[in-house]
Amino acid sequence: MKRQTASIVLLDSADQCLLFLRDDKPAIPYPNTWDLLGGGIEIGESAEEAIRREMLEELELTLTNPALFKIYELPDRIEHLFWQRTDLDITRTTLHEGQKLAWFSEEQIRSLGPEELAFGFRDILVHFYTIRPFRIGA
Repeated sequence: MKRQTASIVLLDSADQCLLFLRDDKPAIPYPNTWDLLGGGIEIGESAEEAIRREMLEELELTLTNPALFKIYELPDRIEHLFWQRTDLDITRTTLHEGQKLAWFSEEQIRSLGPEELAFGFRDILVHFYTIRPFRIGA
């Protein structure tokens, strides 16, 4: 059975996506690459519960209304991708995992090579920006 994970696209008011730079440790997967925030879904936990827990652990951020965008069946996992708007001030945010946080525009994400974003998230983010769920109903 594939592992199940939950990640989130946090968007600011300019439609920029928040990414974090993974630690530069050779023992971890995708060291020193950009990544979406999130993590594994624990036994007995829903995907939404997992993403809420992960944001508390990683950023001390309480999610208000994470919306499920899509569930991706990937070769190595089943990925539950959520999104939510937030104008988080990353200069005042404590990151408990990784090197740093940064906001990326759609153009910056599209210009990244697949190897620069961990776990295949470049293609997933391009799909997210192509569908643009944050514009639906706006």
